[in-house]
Amino acid sequence: MATTVTVAAHAAQGAREHVSATTKRIPWTVWFSVASVASVTIGGYWDISWHMSIGRDTFWTPAHMLIYFCGVLAGIASGYLILATTFGRDPQLLAASVRVWIFRAPLGAFIAAWGGITMLTSAPFDNWWHGAYGLDVKIFSPPHMALDVGVLAVEIGGLVLIRGAMNRAAAPLRRKLNWLFLYIGAMIVSVGLTAIWENTYRVLMHTAQCYLAVAIVIPVLLVGLGRASGTRWAGTSLVAIYSVYALALMWVLPLFPATPKLGPVYQKITHFVPMEFPMLIIVPALALDLLWPRLKGWNRWAQAALGGTLFLLTLMAVQWPFADFLLSPYSRNSIFGTNYFAYFTPPTSYAVLHRFVTFEHTPSQFGWRMAMALAAAILGTRLGFGWGDWGREVRR
Repeated sequence: MATTVTVAAHAAQGAREHVSATTKRIPWTVWFSVASVASVTIGGYWDISWHMSIGRDTFWTPAHMLIYFCGVLAGIASGYLILATTFGRDPQLLAASVRVWIFRAPLGAFIAAWGGITMLTSAPFDNWWHGAYGLDVKIFSPPHMALDVGVLAVEIGGLVLIRGAMNRAAAPLRRKLNWLFLYIGAMIVSVGLTAIWENTYRVLMHTAQCYLAVAIVIPVLLVGLGRASGTRWAGTSLVAIYSVYALALMWVLPLFPATPKLGPVYQKITHFVPMEFPMLIIVPALALDLLWPRLKGWNRWAQAALGGTLFLLTLMAVQWPFADFLLSPYSRNSIFGTNYFAYFTPPTSYAVLHRFVTFEHTPSQFGWRMAMALAAAILGTRLGFGWGDWGREVRR
């Protein structure tokens, strides 16, 4: 019996040493996951700019190829992990795996593989859709929704893969992995804000509809990603990463020439038109990061109520007056970008006239929508606690 115990102890020690020896650096599969997210995020922004500057002249644009390259990279990384874990003998991979049908792999690999397949499947669907129904008039169409779901799955798969690696890694590697985790989290925030972009144009920033849209999407992501990261300034860090990304593309794309190829053309375009100046989400993110340590021991719903309220109030406190600035002559430059308009924007539009849209026509309509925004922010904050705490415990 003693011999058996000794052998078992040596085997366990050997396995731990093997895991320690092989987790001193970031696996290439994680780098592929991060690269796939970078590819689709840059490609997605570029594609929207392409539509506003040139029009959808062909499916085979560089922006489209960059988007779908995400699915290829995610497929390579996740496919390798699934096959290597299922048919290989690596004890580290087996110890960090779950079973799906006859296959074994880390959970994040299965999620990312499904996302990559969905993305690549949406490509011919999108091409057929345009051939059958013409150009998109909105961000959301059935093939775009399929693509967005696939992109989100690839990003969530990357988060789960990295979070599992963080929980198995020593402190130095965990810190490096955490920055990659925050980067992918920032790109998910970017996808969320792009999804509601049509509700958050600068001309809508004095409407309750704008803040309702943000409250539905951002608190659940911001709080959840911050909790899953487990670091002190996670929310502020990931929003800072998103803001740098959005500003960099907003400032770089107009440096490259572009002219419309479709009509009607209402605006003279000579260079790429970027998306609008990013919302100041970093202010409520910072406010929440300062708040959470002071609420330790509080009931979760009480924390959510205070956190959601703080999120909405701080966002309105900075975004409302900033919207006034964005519609003023002082913002009509390459820094703030309010002098850029898509080629199909009529000269009588609110954006060209630099005027706010009146969405709620009575104080009661405004108050009702703001109440809905507050409820959405509180509920989103509570949901963020729930899935963020689950994400922190992922090991496979």
